[in-house]
Amino acid sequence: VFYFPRRYEDYSRQTSIKEVRVGAKQTLRGTIWQISSKRSRKGLNYLQANLLDGTGVVNLVWFNQGYLKKSLKENQDLVVSGLVENFRGVLTITNPAFEIVGNAESGDNEDLLHVGRIVPIYPQTEGLTSKWLRAKIRAVLDLLLADIPESLPSVLLQQENLLGLHEAIEEVHFPSNQDKLAKARERLGFEELFYLQLKALQAKQNWQAVGKGYQIEIKTAALKEFKQGLPFMLTTAQNQAIREILTDQKSPLPMNRLLEGDVGSGKTIVACIAILNSLANGYQAALMAPTEILAEQHYLNLGPVLVRHGYTVSLLTSARQEVYDRPGQSRADLIHQIESGEIELVIGTHALLQEDVIFKRLSLVVIDEQHRFGVDQRGKLTQQPGRPDVLVMTATPIPRTLALAMFGDLDISIIDQLPAGRQLIKTNIIQERDRLSAYEFVRKQLKSGYQAFVVCPLVEESEKMELKAATEEFELLQSGPFKDFKLGLLHGRMKSKEKEQVIAEFRSGQLHVLVTTAVVEVGVDIPNATIMMIEGAERFGLAQLHQFRGRVGRGSAQSYCLLFSSAQSEESRARLQALVKSNDGFALAEKDLELRGPGEVFGSRQSGIPDLRMASLLDARLLKKARQAAEHWLDQLSDYPQLAQKIQKLSQDGIVWN
Repeated sequence: VFYFPRRYEDYSRQTSIKEVRVGAKQTLRGTIWQISSKRSRKGLNYLQANLLDGTGVVNLVWFNQGYLKKSLKENQDLVVSGLVENFRGVLTITNPAFEIVGNAESGDNEDLLHVGRIVPIYPQTEGLTSKWLRAKIRAVLDLLLADIPESLPSVLLQQENLLGLHEAIEEVHFPSNQDKLAKARERLGFEELFYLQLKALQAKQNWQAVGKGYQIEIKTAALKEFKQGLPFMLTTAQNQAIREILTDQKSPLPMNRLLEGDVGSGKTIVACIAILNSLANGYQAALMAPTEILAEQHYLNLGPVLVRHGYTVSLLTSARQEVYDRPGQSRADLIHQIESGEIELVIGTHALLQEDVIFKRLSLVVIDEQHRFGVDQRGKLTQQPGRPDVLVMTATPIPRTLALAMFGDLDISIIDQLPAGRQLIKTNIIQERDRLSAYEFVRKQLKSGYQAFVVCPLVEESEKMELKAATEEFELLQSGPFKDFKLGLLHGRMKSKEKEQVIAEFRSGQLHVLVTTAVVEVGVDIPNATIMMIEGAERFGLAQLHQFRGRVGRGSAQSYCLLFSSAQSEESRARLQALVKSNDGFALAEKDLELRGPGEVFGSRQSGIPDLRMASLLDARLLKKARQAAEHWLDQLSDYPQLAQKIQKLSQDGIVWN
């Protein structure tokens, strides 16, 4: 009953043979005149029949379906659906769907399942055809549909003008017409989104019910002094995000906010101001990053800034434990100073989640690239005494609609402006014939004192293959086009210390070119790098390509992104062209979602994307409708135990129909 169709073929419009349109899918009703088994010149067996309807004749051909000879007979009445072609001057339908009917002249299509109607096509299951599934689902609906209880309150159905569940299920499997199908999909899609939004709002309510164990004020003077010391002006979008975050910090309810923005939009400085406000109130803050590279990047950027303002900053990863400007500290020293409150900001990886890391007065947790952490991991740090405020950041621009579906329990701040004076990165697709001239262009940039990244192609089969590709590329470039320059190699299988060493050498300018796998996607900030070369660019998604591109263009010099590609498919070319035409991460995210869907773009499991069968996460109108209804019904759940129970049972994956 809840195994919904994947798509539909509309065979509902029946026509006479005389009126058929060649090149269109048509439904015809007539009588078999002649039928015989034949063999083509290429040795293929096929069944051929002529169908008459009083206005003309059409040729029906079924390849490799000899078993049909047992069920199809001359003078039988049929309804057939399929693509009408002109084959050597004869109207022909190859491998048509068909059903045997009682009377070709009656025109009654009411009981048809496979032709003469809007036909459901189900997801393929090995050994089961859509035709078999349709027949079984029809039988199950006839037997059980009346016993399935309505899952939404009648008041809600009236308020939202939705079909009842029985009618929606009937119409989604066997639509009467396109209008009824749209209404059925709307009803079932609304239900999925409504439950998910209710669950998210419940989580938000539960989060806020605990309340903060401390009081935060907005330290206006300290923040003003900090902003005035910045070598740049904050954008309007940054200031708006800061206002929203500071308001949350001042509130007696704990913050749970998502800060998202394009690559280079300045999220880190916004988070830094939130951290500064916590520290100025006498509390501690923690910043957790998914990789050691990213944690160290934050440490190098924020450490000197906050130490200058009199605060103590430390780094805690499995590879490194240190306090900024205080060499020689052991891990035990760090743990003790965190627990005593002496260390005010701790920047680290999942090492922050270890049981012996205890904060004295933690008031703010910032989680960077939060979709890379599991729910349990995030929860561990945020369950510290006193219920700290939580600010999660992502550099993957997510359209607000999708963000609401993925993170419905979070408030959302979006930075959709780039800092003034930031030059747009020039992006070009490089065909194989232009490779040598592209190398020459890169050499000129290197001779001018700039640096370059080279990203090696994604090899999905294995990390070992990816490492091999990166090593080969490194050796090829080192002995060939860039033999006069110093190259470094960075990949995921290196030890932390080795990665750190390579990045430090690249940052200091000792290395001119960094050859890397996808580990460079986030967290490497080298203002002097102006070239991003991406090999096998067609193998990456748009969002990931945009992240790579965002590793350059961080200084004042013009930067370039060179997409080396031999893409043949239309979809790959469209993806790369979109990148050439736009530097807007939000627009590119929309395009990527359109091309590949949310699950593939973000990875369903780790990113919290619910497993929806009827709703589209890109349907802003329906999501808004479901969100508003959920906000209205949240406080009425106690009056509707069946609805409350459904929300309780809703799985982690967001599966509604089980």
